[in-house]
Amino acid sequence: MPAIQDQIGNLIELDSKSERIISLVPSITEYLDDLGLDDKVVGITKFCVHPSKWRKEKEIIGGTKQQHLDKIRDLKPDLIIASKEENVKHYVEKLSKICPVYVSDVSDFDSAIKMMTDIVELTGKTTKAEEIISSIRQRFDLIKSPSKKLKISYCIWKEPWMWAGADTFISQMLSHCGFINIIQKDRYPEIEMSKIVKDNPDYIFLSSEPFPFQEKHIKELKEEFPNANFIIVDGEMFSWYGSRMLKAPQYFNSLLNQIKAE
Repeated sequence: MPAIQDQIGNLIELDSKSERIISLVPSITEYLDDLGLDDKVVGITKFCVHPSKWRKEKEIIGGTKQQHLDKIRDLKPDLIIASKEENVKHYVEKLSKICPVYVSDVSDFDSAIKMMTDIVELTGKTTKAEEIISSIRQRFDLIKSPSKKLKISYCIWKEPWMWAGADTFISQMLSHCGFINIIQKDRYPEIEMSKIVKDNPDYIFLSSEPFPFQEKHIKELKEEFPNANFIIVDGEMFSWYGSRMLKAPQYFNSLLNQIKAE
């Protein structure tokens, strides 16, 4: 089969469509399931929570930062799927000595679609992928952005306070909702909550992941910052690319309706 370049420029060459896949990326694991690759996926990380049944059926090869190399060798994979952002370069280099490693680098809508089509090239699930990608495009066109753009800061971690920066997939999803991300630094900068509140965003979003923000955290923050507007948001909808993007537009519209009603 023809060789393809992954999203960091590595050449991926397989003799045939992949038959034994290991995924190190939770959102891509979900996409592999939706493509109908249950019989091809042999290993996943402990953070690959969708589909839930795979946590019992597939070999758990470690986390996103560290993997058990011996377990992976024993599985005899012919393709490993990794992420530049989520996985550690040192481990990815070691894994590339076992079999080809496709490294994704998703930062916006278009690069998410490119990753999805690349996976199809490597696995052969063309028809199903075309259905998923077509539906994603149609559903994103139905997002009802507010007439007035709202300023948002999106918090992913507590102690230290960390935020989704301008060059992240999360920031791009905020933009699709018609929001303006006030965090203009790159990646995930550490900024004190007091500084964010002082910048006066319309809303401060507290993500359900990777830090599991809950309503109790809003109560605590309201005591210190009574004039700030905090909302708990579903982190998977904003940060997971792949087939989760099918569900994101409906969630975004629900969130926008919630904000309009306040």
